[in-house]
Amino acid sequence: MTAAETSDARPSLSELRAVCQPVDVLGRVNGEHWAGRYYMRHVSIHLTRALVGARISADAVTWLMIASGLLAALALTVPHPAAPVATFLLIQVQLLLDCSDGELARWRGTCSPKGIYLDRIGHYSTDAALVAALGVRVDGGLGDIGGWTTMGLVVAVLVLMVKSETDLVHVARGLGGRPPLSDTGSQLRSGALRAARRMVRLFPFHRALLAIELSLLTVVAGLVDALTSGLLGSRILLVALVPIAVVVVTGHLLSILRSDKLR
Repeated sequence: MTAAETSDARPSLSELRAVCQPVDVLGRVNGEHWAGRYYMRHVSIHLTRALVGARISADAVTWLMIASGLLAALALTVPHPAAPVATFLLIQVQLLLDCSDGELARWRGTCSPKGIYLDRIGHYSTDAALVAALGVRVDGGLGDIGGWTTMGLVVAVLVLMVKSETDLVHVARGLGGRPPLSDTGSQLRSGALRAARRMVRLFPFHRALLAIELSLLTVVAGLVDALTSGLLGSRILLVALVPIAVVVVTGHLLSILRSDKLR
């Protein structure tokens, strides 16, 4: 019997938090974004409470999350200084929906592989689309596709490669008869890679490829665009993402191969 079957249609916030925001969810090393822990989970629980009595499924909320991410990318293609602000706000909406869809599924007891799959699709499509959209923006919009768009698409492919490297660990373990990998981090066998990981923790440049951080960076770039009456800030940001993506793809692959994840 699920929590939804044993409580009122409008449960209290404490009841919801006990079921929807357990420690094993909020304490995930890789599954919980810092923005969720620091502020969005405090907001999402109120949205989840409103959705509990509504005739909407958790998967439907996930579809809305996917749509908000793609709309954020579409907004970024507009070569106007205000466009990054719209992108940032839409990404915040996506984060809110991303928190609530899982909370709603946990409350109703409807967590499923399909929901997890759709959630991954949402994050993969958003992260890749934002970088590609930045390239379109620098080119001058959807009507002026050119070399900058190509650069954005290259970085988008690298972003998808990083995510594939992560998910292929689970595929390889499953095909090799290994148990699922716990979300508690991993141990590296190489001293050099351990030192590199410590450096990344101090300077998490890899987060520039993630939607929340990238949307913040586009706002900063948009301010530079406005001050220079052009697209200088967006251009600098796109160029900077190229070496970052190359380093992250390479370093992530090496860290996986030299860790205990594939043992």
